[in-house]
Amino acid sequence: MAKDYPRTRRVADQIQRELATLIRDAVRDPRLGSVTVSEVTVSRDMGHAKVYMTVLGADADTSREAAEILNGAAGFLRRELGRSMRLRTVPALHFLHDEVFDRGADLTQLIDRAVASDRGDDGDEPDQNR
Repeated sequence: MAKDYPRTRRVADQIQRELATLIRDAVRDPRLGSVTVSEVTVSRDMGHAKVYMTVLGADADTSREAAEILNGAAGFLRRELGRSMRLRTVPALHFLHDEVFDRGADLTQLIDRAVASDRGDDGDEPDQNR
């Protein structure tokens, strides 16, 4: 069982849960919207953690700006993680914009356009016959 769920992944999952709470409750920056922490990866030596995040309902530029803001608050967040988690050393946090949501939205638009072109309409109105 231990090989199926290595320590780095367990630590990453715990960091993800804790960061989601900390960003929501402790970071008081009005420029941040509704930040979603989608994934955390921790290096094997537990020295660094890449935190993939996005801002819901915002464009990619806004999410990148939020990542810069959170990188500025990384020291504060790392200290708060150290208080809430029982780790010998807390990894340095590196916030990155997660592009998966953007790609998903682009694919959804492509699919909608393809379905609309197969039906022969412009895709603005849903099909009422279904």
